[in-house]
Amino acid sequence: MHQNQHGLDFTAASADAVGHYDATVSAYLTFQKDTGLHLKQTLTADPEMPMAQCLRGYFFQLFCNPAVAGKAQQSLDAAKASAEKNGATRREKLHIAALEAWCKGDLIGATDRWEDILLEAPRDTLALRLAHFTHFYFGRGDAMRDSVARALYAWDEGQPDYGRVLGLYAFGLEESGDYAKAEEFGRRAVADNPADIWSVHAVAHVMEMQGRRSDGIEWLNGLESSWSTANNFAYHVWWHRSLYHLELQQLDRVLELYDSRIRGDQDSDDYLDMSNGAAMLWRLEANGVDVGSRWQELADKSERRTEDHLLVFADAHFVLALAAAGKFDAAARMLETMRGATDDTTTEGPIFADVGLPLCEAILALAQGEHGKAVDLILPIRYDIQRIGGSHAQRDLFQQMLITASLKAGRFDLARALLSERTASEAASAWSWQRYAEALAALDDTTSAAAAESKARTLLAA
Repeated sequence: MHQNQHGLDFTAASADAVGHYDATVSAYLTFQKDTGLHLKQTLTADPEMPMAQCLRGYFFQLFCNPAVAGKAQQSLDAAKASAEKNGATRREKLHIAALEAWCKGDLIGATDRWEDILLEAPRDTLALRLAHFTHFYFGRGDAMRDSVARALYAWDEGQPDYGRVLGLYAFGLEESGDYAKAEEFGRRAVADNPADIWSVHAVAHVMEMQGRRSDGIEWLNGLESSWSTANNFAYHVWWHRSLYHLELQQLDRVLELYDSRIRGDQDSDDYLDMSNGAAMLWRLEANGVDVGSRWQELADKSERRTEDHLLVFADAHFVLALAAAGKFDAAARMLETMRGATDDTTTEGPIFADVGLPLCEAILALAQGEHGKAVDLILPIRYDIQRIGGSHAQRDLFQQMLITASLKAGRFDLARALLSERTASEAASAWSWQRYAEALAALDDTTSAAAAESKARTLLAA
């Protein structure tokens, strides 16, 4: 037995192996490019270390790509064999059980095991971060917040990874609507480690949700050099930067950032990178921008992912890319195979059935000009879309689709109601006021339409 930097026992050949493990997890918490190198060093120091094999399996599962599912299973088998040969602590056995559940598609079972670990070992940062991930893709901001809050009693300033834990808490606070407290904890985390891109991202979310676009641009500009060592998660933070510019209707700047940052690495078919691209292109088109041939590379990569069905959030963006590029047959094939993923043998199965299928059918219908059909598919599930996970900012794409479909279908009463609701909660959104003016004008309410258009102009001039 060897103890790590948080005082937890590890079954390992040497303290050196545990040190490399700690470095791997710390790097993972802040999305560092050298995370994989640290893991390689851990496995070199002790190829039979149960937690090193678990960590390797977790990383393959985080790709949400069936192409590497076999490697995750290999890591699981190696972790089991090592535990059988060399023994393992209760905590390590729970990690192995969590990986096994995840490999079977049981994300709830995996999360329950991580939460069990945290009751006994609140400084197990790997369990803390992975539970954070799955709560996020369950669409449960409250669970993200509370999962970290339950562990905070065990953390003090000066402990390794303390700032990283504050950053996790900040994002949970933001997704559960406590923006002031989220910004406070996020700024504390960034002050502790400016390279902690997850914490930078948490504060960026606060500014997005509060309509503080200029503040958001300034925040990210001031920290860009600090998170230059981050991996491809940096593209998502640039997506946030682009979103601020989009909402200020600085559209040329958004296109520039799309080409140089969001899709600067066009070799990537990582689901988050692809989602960033598809979501931004759709928003650009909704603002009247001709995006040229940019959909094509996303669609080509999505066509290779039509049978993934591991995560509804990812699949919805793959369908979006296919539909927007006019690859309707490929999108239809994806929907057909998706129907086979709707049973209850996995955590995502019921979500595909209840939300994923109608949402993806609506995306395809909207792209094919069947606007009324898109409205009829999205409207009944609009409050259930959070079940696909992602953030409020990411899922807002689908609320914008509903508004756009309502306007194009000539259902102006519905559009007016949706936009009345939206401008009440997002009064700083010029796009929303412009669409509101469009709906009101269509209903011959010229006075209110003029007032809405004036509000949009005022916001853009500020």
